[in-house]
Amino acid sequence: MANEIGIDLGTANTIIYVRGKGIVVNEPTVVAISRASGKILSIGKEAGEMLGRTPVDICAVTPIKEGVIANFDITVAMLKYFIKKAVGTTFLKPKAVVCLPSHITDVEKRAVRDAVLAAGVKDVYLLEKSMAGAIGAGVEVNAPVGSMIVDIGGGTTEIAVVSLGGIVATQSLKVASHSFDNDIIQYLKKNHNLIIGNITAEEIKTEIGSACSLKEELSTSIKGRDLVSGLPRTATVTSEEVREAIKESLAMIIDGIKAVLEKTPPELAADIIESGIVLTGGGCMLKGLGKLINAHTEIPIFIAESPMECVAIGAGKALEEIKTLHTLLMSE
Repeated sequence: MANEIGIDLGTANTIIYVRGKGIVVNEPTVVAISRASGKILSIGKEAGEMLGRTPVDICAVTPIKEGVIANFDITVAMLKYFIKKAVGTTFLKPKAVVCLPSHITDVEKRAVRDAVLAAGVKDVYLLEKSMAGAIGAGVEVNAPVGSMIVDIGGGTTEIAVVSLGGIVATQSLKVASHSFDNDIIQYLKKNHNLIIGNITAEEIKTEIGSACSLKEELSTSIKGRDLVSGLPRTATVTSEEVREAIKESLAMIIDGIKAVLEKTPPELAADIIESGIVLTGGGCMLKGLGKLINAHTEIPIFIAESPMECVAIGAGKALEEIKTLHTLLMSE
C-alpha cells in the first residue's frame, strides 16, 4: 500500500497521500537554486522560507504556475525528493494518481505525466482536481445525485458539478488564493505608497482578510518599503481595505460559480439546492467566503474537513477505487 500514492501538485503546496498512512508530505512547491552553478540547494519547507529573502546568488523558484509545469527539470527534481520522502527507499516503484486543473491542454497533461514518471513512478493516472476534491470531502460521486464542489487553491479555482461518477459541468479560473495576495500588494502600493512582498500579503490576508463585513472590523500594523523614499516604513491596514482590495477577484469566483450553475441540468441543480456547495482548498478559509457565496447563490455552503488536504486525500481514495473510477482516470 505504501507504493500507492495520491499527489496534489499545487501552485502553492505539494501534498502527497500514501495509501494506508494518509498525508505524509505537505510542503511548499518551492525550490532554491544557486544562480552560479544551477545546483539545487533546498526543496520544500526550507526553500519556502527563502522566498523574498534570498541573496543575489540564490534564487527561490516555484516550478508550478497556475497548476501547470513552468520548469520541467526542477519539477522532476522536486517530485523525486517529495516521493522519496513519502515512500522511503524502495525497489518497488509506486503507482500514483496526480490531480490537475481542468483547463490544461493535452501537451501540459503530457508534461505532468512525463515529470511524474521521470521522478520514479511506475504507473501514472490523471484526475481532475474538482473530482479529487469531491472524493476527499466525502461526496458520493457515484450516486445519481448532483453535487457541486469549489476548490480554491493557490493558482486556480476549480468549479464542478459531479454526478454518477462523472463531471457534468466544470470551469477552471486562474483566480485563487495567490490572486488575493497580489490584489493586496497592488492596493497597498497604490493607496499607501508601500511595497510589500507575497509573504507579508498572505499574512495580512490570513490575519484580517474577509469576504464579508465583520462584526468587529480588524486592523494590523505592517512593515514594508516606502515607494517614494525607498526607506522602510510601517503602516496600518484595516479589514475593510483588504476587502476592497480583493473584491474583484472574489467577484470573478462568484461569476464562475454562477456560470457552472447555469450549465447544470435542472434536476441536478435541484439536488444542489438540497445538498449545498462544498468548498475545498486553502483559499476557502478566507473569513466570510461561504457567507458571500450564499448571499449571491442562495445555496447552503459547507467547508470540507481538512480543506487544504482534500484533493490529495481524494487522489489517494481514487487509487483504492480504481476499478469504479476507471472512466475518470487516464492511464499512461
